[in-house]
Amino acid sequence: MNQKKNQVREYIQAHQTKGVRLLKRLVQERSVSGEESKAQAIIIEKMRELGLSLDIWEPPYSEMKKHPYFVSPRKHFNDSPNVVATLKGTGGGKSLILNGHIDVVPEGEMKQWEYDPYGGEVVGNRLYGRGAADMKGGNVALIMAMEAIIACDIKLKGNIYFQSVIEEESGGAGTLAAILRGYQADGALIPEPTNMRFFQKQQGSIWFRLKVHGKAAHGGTRYEGISAIEKSIAVLEHLQKLEIKRNERIDDPLYESVPIPVPINIGKIEGGNWPSSVPDCIMLEGRYGVMPNETIEEAKQEFAAWLDELGHSDAWFHRHPVVLEWFGARWVPGTLEEQHPLIETVRENFRLVQQTEPVAEASPWGTDGGLFTQIANIPTLVFGPGETKAAHYPNEYIEIDKMIAAAEIFACTLLDWCEVSDG
Repeated sequence: MNQKKNQVREYIQAHQTKGVRLLKRLVQERSVSGEESKAQAIIIEKMRELGLSLDIWEPPYSEMKKHPYFVSPRKHFNDSPNVVATLKGTGGGKSLILNGHIDVVPEGEMKQWEYDPYGGEVVGNRLYGRGAADMKGGNVALIMAMEAIIACDIKLKGNIYFQSVIEEESGGAGTLAAILRGYQADGALIPEPTNMRFFQKQQGSIWFRLKVHGKAAHGGTRYEGISAIEKSIAVLEHLQKLEIKRNERIDDPLYESVPIPVPINIGKIEGGNWPSSVPDCIMLEGRYGVMPNETIEEAKQEFAAWLDELGHSDAWFHRHPVVLEWFGARWVPGTLEEQHPLIETVRENFRLVQQTEPVAEASPWGTDGGLFTQIANIPTLVFGPGETKAAHYPNEYIEIDKMIAAAEIFACTLLDWCEVSDG
């Protein structure tokens, strides 16, 4: 086995330029939601080059919207295909899903970028561009791992399913579509930008909207009205107490370096219509963190019950309760036990390649991992090159040497997990 691991590692190291060239091509395609097809075409071309069997389909919106975990701002997935490529094994080994999303967040203001967000410019050890870290660099590391195994003519017992999915940035519709299409495996790896750390637990999150009522009046006699802004302040203070209460329950050492493991964040405030009027309605929109060990439904119930308690201390809220609406994006929490064989296998190969122990933490953001663990019951580890601090920001980049190291770790993991065939 050591000889075969050396083979695939040497292949990856010798073909770094090829991997960087593929990443550059992917970054140069602006694959924001609804515009993923050109980037997926590059993936399809590469999978055909490797001789893998392909499954290409547009997720069926009308069917998927019936699923309780479906969420998307779109009304169709026309021209936004999912791609699954299968490297079929000889039989008898464990199977593995390699899952990466092809969609990226928009580039934002161009003037904030020092480098062209879709140029794929290489400067030293970094390749710059939107999606380089989140997560086209991780996808390329997976592809390099598979290519090395194929090029070295190594046959595996278990199947490998490489999934290039759409819509992760809006809540995971692409991965949900792959699950509903029937793809199952003994484990899954997602190379999100963890900076080479193991995220075996991921918080979930839900978007919420609150409608806070007041009573309109002239600003000159504001005492005759009830300011919805002032009432909103009471709501915010109440939510801060819930955030403290929920986070005090978390004693997992994986969260030691995270100041607020599951935050409640207000990201938008809207209301009022005239400076000289007392506002009678304020809208608050935010993100509600979900613990890895709770369901979306449990988190929702606690949030709603906490809002109801406002009426116990303030008669106004008893007569005019805050209106709660769940809307928009949602990510399902996920967890994988510390001693799971998948973690042990990746850890062993991390040590081999990096010559050090991996750092395990809990993810501060949501991934598609929770969909695998909660819907399909597939053990899932989130681990990849790229840094969170670079993702979604101007001048996003990935460090090339970490992408190559991740590819080596993935390749060696595939040899162990799926097992090398004697035939």
